[in-house]
Amino acid sequence: MFDDNHNNQFDGEFNEVEPEDNAPEPRDPRNGNGLGKVFVTALVAGLLGGGISVGGYVWYQNHDSQAQDRIENSKGTTQTSNVKVNVGTQASKAFKKIKGAVVSVEAYSNSSSDSDTLEDLFGGNSSSSETSTSEGSGVIYKKDGNTAFIVTNNHVISGADKVEVLLSSGKKVKASVVGHDSVSDLAVLKIDASNVKQVATFGNSDNISVGETALAIGSPLGSEYATSLTQGIISAKKRTIDVTDSNGTSTGQATVIQTDAAINPGNSGGPLINLAGQVIGINSMKLSSTGSGTSSSSTSVEGMGFAIPSNEVVSIINQLVQNGKVVRPALGISLVDLDYVSEADRSQTLNLPGKVTSGVVVMKVNASSPLKKTDISKYDVIVSLGGRKVSGLSSLRTALYSHKVGDTVEIQYYHKGELKKANVKLTLEANDKNTSTASNSGN
Repeated sequence: MFDDNHNNQFDGEFNEVEPEDNAPEPRDPRNGNGLGKVFVTALVAGLLGGGISVGGYVWYQNHDSQAQDRIENSKGTTQTSNVKVNVGTQASKAFKKIKGAVVSVEAYSNSSSDSDTLEDLFGGNSSSSETSTSEGSGVIYKKDGNTAFIVTNNHVISGADKVEVLLSSGKKVKASVVGHDSVSDLAVLKIDASNVKQVATFGNSDNISVGETALAIGSPLGSEYATSLTQGIISAKKRTIDVTDSNGTSTGQATVIQTDAAINPGNSGGPLINLAGQVIGINSMKLSSTGSGTSSSSTSVEGMGFAIPSNEVVSIINQLVQNGKVVRPALGISLVDLDYVSEADRSQTLNLPGKVTSGVVVMKVNASSPLKKTDISKYDVIVSLGGRKVSGLSSLRTALYSHKVGDTVEIQYYHKGELKKANVKLTLEANDKNTSTASNSGN
C-alpha cells in the first residue's frame, strides 16, 4: 500500500618605444612611467635622431612641410547638419500615450539586527532595519477622486511590510495593497492621486495577432532604468506554461502571451502594449535557460517573455478591488499525483486498467465537499474535469480555476477500475465562506 502521508492538501544566471642608444631616460611628470613615459620617450627619440643631429635646415624644411600639412588638413574639418529629421513612429506615439502611467514598485521588509550600533549601545539590545526585498514595475490604470489604482505582479510585493511607488516624474509615494492573488500573480495597489497625470487603458487581448508589434515598458534591473521601452512582436497569443512559486512548487498552469520584446528582472508588473498604446498584458516572467541550470548543461534562451493577457488581468483586478480577494471554487478533497503510486499499487489497490497512466488519486473527501453527493471516494482516480484532461495536480488546478463558483462540471474518474462520470456543482467549502480570503491553493 502506498503511503497516505504523501497527501497533497488542496483545502482552501603599446608597446613602449625604446630610446636610441645613449639617449637619457626621460621622466614622466607624474610618476615616471606609464603612458606619459611612452609619449615622452617617443618624442625624445625623434628629436635626437632627426632635427638636432641633422641641423637647422632640416628643421626649417620640416617646419614648412608641417605648415603645408596643416593647411591641407584644414580642408577635412566638418560640422553637424542643421537638417532636422522627423523620426516619429507609431511606437513613439504609443509610448507617449502611456509612459506617464508606468511606475517602479519597491517593496520593503523589516529585519532585526543584533549588531553593535549606536542605537543598540544607548537605546536597546537590538535594532530593526528596513531592507528592499524586491523591485518591479506597475501601471496606473484608474484614477478616481483622490485615489489612483496600480496593477503589478503579486511576486513583486508578496511578503512586503511597506510598498513605495516611484512615479514617472521621479516623485516617490507610499502605496497600500488593495488585494493580491498568488494564482494569477496579480496585485492591486493604491496611491494618492494628486501627483498622477496619466492613466493607462486596457485593450482586448483576444484581438491581438501573432506577428503584431508589441512594446514592453518597465524598470529592468530596478528603478535606475525606469520607464525603459523595448520592442518586439507577439510570438504566441495563448501559450500554456507550467508555473511554480518561489519555492519551486508547481502552482498550476497559466495561459499567457509570448513575446520577444526584451523583458528582464524588474520588468515584472509592467505593461505590454500595442501600437495604440493600450495595455494588452502584464509582463510576468521570462524563459532564461533550460536544463539543470549549470553553465555546462543549460541552454541559453533569448526573446521568450510572457505576459498575463489583459482580459484576465481586468477580471482579476476587478475582483481584488471589490473583494480584496479572488473567489475560486474548491472540490474539498485531498489528492496525490498518480505518478507517485507504484505500478503494483495501481493494479492491486486502485484496480486501474494498464492504459491509465496519469491522473490524480483521491485520498480524502471532506464533509463539506460537493463531491459528497457523488460516489467519488478514497482511491478513485480523477482523469477529467469540465472536459479538460487531468494528468496531475497542476492540470487539475487549471481545469478547476477556469470555472466559477456555481458552475456545474462533469468529472470523469475511475472507480474500482471502471470509468464513471458525475456532474458536480462547484461551491466554496464551508470554512471558506466566512473567512476574509478564499483559498488560492485548495481544491
